[in-house]
Amino acid sequence: IAQSIVYPKKAKYNIRNMEPICNWGSDPAVLIVPKDSPFNSVKDLVDYGKKNPGKITFSGAGKFVGHHIALLQLEQAAGIKTTYVPHTGGVPALLAVVSGEVMAGFNNTSDAFRSKDRLKVLAVADTERTPFLPDAPTLKEAGLDVDDTSVNFRGICAPQGTPAPVLQKLATEVSKMFGDKKVAGKMKDTGCGVKVITRDKLQEIWKAKEAYLKGVLKELIQE
Repeated sequence: IAQSIVYPKKAKYNIRNMEPICNWGSDPAVLIVPKDSPFNSVKDLVDYGKKNPGKITFSGAGKFVGHHIALLQLEQAAGIKTTYVPHTGGVPALLAVVSGEVMAGFNNTSDAFRSKDRLKVLAVADTERTPFLPDAPTLKEAGLDVDDTSVNFRGICAPQGTPAPVLQKLATEVSKMFGDKKVAGKMKDTGCGVKVITRDKLQEIWKAKEAYLKGVLKELIQE
């Protein structure tokens, strides 16, 4: 969901110049470390972080995106400080973990699922485990008070001013498309969770999310 929060570089899009069409997926952030990392659990990472403030380097797909929010929540819940290394997207952020460029990262469930043989997944930043990585506990199960705030929702939008009949047609057809069994099967094969939210409901969620995330970030960012 595009937010109107102030970023280091101001985006040209926000919830007032885009029209939501349909949400088709949900992709929780997962805590990952290199395959040869000494961290085998969230506890291992937190214990190290407490003894070595700022030493754990974390990758993620940019500043204030879901990955960054998950890390800020982890830091607050665990009482540790890490060093965040924002990347230009999920794939380069994941590769930074695989290569050992950073010590850990938060990344998409879908990308971690496709690379699970090249890294270790320690936990998921959601209120329940993901069926794609069932052995990974939630951060709450690992003893940290982290909820599903950082979960990435995935959808399709149109520019503001798109005619209403076009928006309605697209909303109807996209919802049907992701309800198709063949499409759902392809999504499952690639670790992409399907979560269809209709246009009307999505408009309500956008309004609520903007206010909520502004509050969350104000509380989490102490710099």
